[in-house]
Amino acid sequence: MFKFKYLAINLTLLSIFYPQMAQASSQIGDPQSNLGALTFSGWLRANIQDKNYSNDEHKLKFDAAKLAIQYDATQFFGNFEYRCYQFDEICDFSSLVNANLGYKINPSNRITIGIQDVPFGPGRGWSTNWFGDITVTSGLSDIHHLGVNFNTQLSDDTTIDLAYFVRDAGSYVGDSKNAARYSASYVNPNDPNETRLQEKNMLVSRIDQKLPQWIDGLNLSAGGSYWYSQLDNKTNNQTGHRNSWAIFSRAHYNNFNLTLTTGRNKIKNKDLLQPNYSVMGAFDTNYYVANDADFYAIDINYAYKDPNGRFNLTPYATYSLYNKNIDDYKDSTRHTIGAQLDVKKFSFATEYIFGKNDPFINGNMQSLAIADNKPTHKMLNLLFFYNF
Repeated sequence: MFKFKYLAINLTLLSIFYPQMAQASSQIGDPQSNLGALTFSGWLRANIQDKNYSNDEHKLKFDAAKLAIQYDATQFFGNFEYRCYQFDEICDFSSLVNANLGYKINPSNRITIGIQDVPFGPGRGWSTNWFGDITVTSGLSDIHHLGVNFNTQLSDDTTIDLAYFVRDAGSYVGDSKNAARYSASYVNPNDPNETRLQEKNMLVSRIDQKLPQWIDGLNLSAGGSYWYSQLDNKTNNQTGHRNSWAIFSRAHYNNFNLTLTTGRNKIKNKDLLQPNYSVMGAFDTNYYVANDADFYAIDINYAYKDPNGRFNLTPYATYSLYNKNIDDYKDSTRHTIGAQLDVKKFSFATEYIFGKNDPFINGNMQSLAIADNKPTHKMLNLLFFYNF
């Protein structure tokens, strides 16, 4: 039975379009030294939710916690991130997000080894909001796997990533058989009669290019990425593969930011009984995802900073679509309108989310696969942060 456990996916986007939260990190050491420095940061979060399909929420409760440690030195760097969530009890689901070390070959080239962001699409996440767009649930954005990435700046305007990932980041603390993980990945299903896939030997590349500035204050960039991998079908001992690509563009003008992403997700799972969908899992929940779909994500935000430094305010909106290329499969959408206010060590975000054929907005295991074409459902998500 499908369980609703995806209370709030937490995206910490690395691109310039993410609204900056109040920072209260602490640092030990000197990043300009050979020994380097450790920077500790994180947050505690509570939430209130109101859904047009349920009367079970409407109460303030602890939702999640994040711990992040950044290491930086003259030649080395590293990143550690762990998340803890409450569904029924505090930390009944928790997961490692990143754990990696890197070497600065020179100012333009670096290599990173360990569990890290997959360089697919415009950045770690493709939208500003906290709940995440539909590409997160379909396993395309905010993905973290185990591997090595070579990053090079060919010039001030051109950045290239070439990455190889051995496997996914694994499963951690939760009730499911293999879905206690932060990133949506192909998992070992709870039901032994379902096909088990394991993704491995992933080759991912990305180019990100700044475009000429033809209007004063307008910064444009565009890029593309490609993801190829092997999919071991553990049920029938055959090997399928993934072929996915994405193209993206960004625009930044004064305080306005716009990100556009589109692409295709094409999976061959070597499953004779169910060739059109595969089992994925994240946030301690299993669900089906259509094997052939085009995807779209549009995100816009306005980052206002009080001239006196008292607060930051960022309204934002996200449109996302998983457009399935399979007969009788209904498309899945998730759209969000929201805003975030940051004051000193505290942040408050409010989001109104619209989901149709969405596993985590009154959906079920089939929502990202064939779906049942239920009406659009809505959820109000109020988030309260203490940043440390």
